[in-house]
Amino acid sequence: MSKDLLYYIPAGKYTNGQLVNLLKEHPEIKFVSLVGIDLAGNDTDEKIPINLFLKDIEKFFLGGAVETDGSSVVLTGVATLNNAKVDMLVDPNVNWFIDYNWDSVDEETGKPIGSLRIPAFLVHNGLRVDSRSVLAQSLEYVKGEIIGLLKKAGKVSGLEHLDPAEIDDIVFTVGTELEFWVKTPDEAAEIEELSATQVMQENYWARARGQARTALEEAILMLGKYGLEPEMGHKEVGGLKARIGESGSLAHVVEQMEIDWRFTNAMQAADNELQARILVKEAFRKNGLEVTFKAKPIIGVAGSGEHTHVGMAARLKSGKLVNLFAPGDMKGDFLSAVGYGAIMGLLKNYEVINPFVSATNDSLNRLKPGFEAPVCIVTSLGHSPAIPSRNRTILAGLVRDVNNPLATRFEVRAPNPFTNTYIAVAAFYLGMLDGIKAAVSAGKTTKELESELSKEPSAEGFYLEKGRAYRSEHDVFEDYTAEERDRLFSKPPATVWENMLGMEKYPQKVAVLTSGNAFRKELIDAFVAGALLRWRTELVNRIIGENCELIKECKPLHDAKDEVDEKAWQKVSALRNYLAKDTTAAKSLFSRIREAVANADYAVASNMQIEMAAKMDELKAMYCQYKRNII
Repeated sequence: MSKDLLYYIPAGKYTNGQLVNLLKEHPEIKFVSLVGIDLAGNDTDEKIPINLFLKDIEKFFLGGAVETDGSSVVLTGVATLNNAKVDMLVDPNVNWFIDYNWDSVDEETGKPIGSLRIPAFLVHNGLRVDSRSVLAQSLEYVKGEIIGLLKKAGKVSGLEHLDPAEIDDIVFTVGTELEFWVKTPDEAAEIEELSATQVMQENYWARARGQARTALEEAILMLGKYGLEPEMGHKEVGGLKARIGESGSLAHVVEQMEIDWRFTNAMQAADNELQARILVKEAFRKNGLEVTFKAKPIIGVAGSGEHTHVGMAARLKSGKLVNLFAPGDMKGDFLSAVGYGAIMGLLKNYEVINPFVSATNDSLNRLKPGFEAPVCIVTSLGHSPAIPSRNRTILAGLVRDVNNPLATRFEVRAPNPFTNTYIAVAAFYLGMLDGIKAAVSAGKTTKELESELSKEPSAEGFYLEKGRAYRSEHDVFEDYTAEERDRLFSKPPATVWENMLGMEKYPQKVAVLTSGNAFRKELIDAFVAGALLRWRTELVNRIIGENCELIKECKPLHDAKDEVDEKAWQKVSALRNYLAKDTTAAKSLFSRIREAVANADYAVASNMQIEMAAKMDELKAMYCQYKRNII
């Protein structure tokens, strides 16, 4: 890191002329890259010489200065091969970051060569079609609806201290927590060893050492340079203790870590998350460590989440902020009427929000009971308003400080590091808006709304559905059976196919997302189509292949004369054959999955994927037991 480098350009700080002068003062910045985010959350990156940007800066700000091939990004069914032109429109309302190539030094300045990354919108046929646009336009719609709703209602229960006529703006605040795994290259660890370390909590918040510590500290310092205001970095629950290698330095690193930084407005928060991932990867790579942001990189041990904190405040004409979720009496109520409406809207509509949170095989691998990852559509408020509670087993929990109303927010625990935060956050707020409208329009008191949220499944609700429970102060993993969880909180999807079916099963809830036409139906359809394309491609070309390799590693190790070992091996062998070996009598499970996908019989393929996962878990446990008896 260097004091002389320019790390970011704050939003709205410079005029075009001042920006030109600033960049000329930093000749190490050689390129400009317009960063659009497709519907899968991928960011574009190109290298435009800085002189072209400076020459045509006015044209860049007018849009259309840069074109891209829409067929090369994930805009499934929108930008097609015969209509692929996509324009990139600069976003001047957020921070711009400089991405430095620390492996390439500018000969004139002696500094690393930099690329100015400018967040942008993607425009196709005159309409915005990217993830950043979905968020921007959705928030604009929600803001207008909230302001109009509050002004029409006048006084709202729990917000009696707020005069709607004084509202100047609605502020959407978001904060994300980034978890990730790091390891030395080609390092592999036994699942049993990792699981034991996790259960005994030997790694959680332990002291980082060696290059892992150096990389963590460098990443945190770099986040500060880029204005992200880091708050904490620590080791998470997963991992092993590193050992000294032959060179005298720590080797055999397999650790899970987390870094948090300060919340900000929703769009900037999503942009910050993207930049944080880049900085974290570079810091650890420089120290000889690999980073993965996969939700479940190692089956059988803790996955990586990205808990997303969501808030909403009114900025008054005086400049004062009023948290719309916080009640006037923090010790008498959990939430205001707006706060209750928000959490009810999120939960009621979650079947159509979930596809945007968990759109990959990897994400659904994480959402299994027993690893603190949420599997139930349920919230927790706490046992009393005066005593805040943090139930870590639910989907979305209330976070509050009785002495600081501005801290009141919801922590949505389902997202993972590869969740498309732009679209997921847009879906959160659109779902919340639906509940807020119901709560405020009904004129219910905060106590009546708490009763609605806490109702028994058999009770009718004015908004929430009969047959479902929405609040629990219990440990949903330990205090309910799997059957009870499915009955009370709905059965969670096990595959991407099942998750995307929510769009067909709940058209009225889809209408909540498309209301206002901010999140257009064509974009939802494009997201779903892209997710399903990736699901079936990965299932056939990657997951089955990886499972085949695992099966091939299960080899006989015993003396055939040993009856106990021979009996155990025969069970292993039979399961291996069922999974992967075709015979004249029957096709293997893997072959049948491939056929189902080829025939577009996706429901069958989905069911067989569930069976395959269960059989692979069974095989790994069976082979592990077999190996234990080999001496």
